Amino acid sequence: MMMQAQFDPTARQAIANTAVDAKTRKGLSWQQIADASDLSVAFTTAAVLGQHPLPEPSAKAVAELLGLDEDAALLLQSVPTRGSVPGNIPTDPTIYRFYEMLQVYGTTLKALVHEQFGDGIISAINFKLDVKKVADPEGGERAVITLDGKYLPTKPF
Repeated sequence: MMMQAQFDPTARQAIANTAVDAKTRKGLSWQQIADASDLSVAFTTAAVLGQHPLPEPSAKAVAELLGLDEDAALLLQSVPTRGSVPGNIPTDPTIYRFYEMLQVYGTTLKALVHEQFGDGIISAINFKLDVKKVADPEGGERAVITLDGKYLPTKPF
């Protein structure tokens, strides 16, 4: 099947809303949905939330698990218009804290990347994401978030 692009972000958002409703009604975890897709939990979650296309077998398996129709399975396979945080400063507290981290450490990350790699970017397309909960030796819990992206150098032309 030929890859299709989706240019109306509201179409993918509608499927995301329907999928999250089904996930909630069925009492499923993101890991259970990822297990059905045979992909990582981070990629599957991002795809269901409208940020990546799922391969056909994964889209069909996720749609079946969530009770979504064939049209939804097709839409889950389309290349979305990416971007999950609308303009302005995010208001959701969890997303805002990531924004805050980038406000505080963004220039540091940029300086260290360029010093170690040169002029270029870290890809969000050739990318892996992992989130782990670990015990804090001082009490409570800590979040360990790994952003693993391919470095792409700027090429003069």
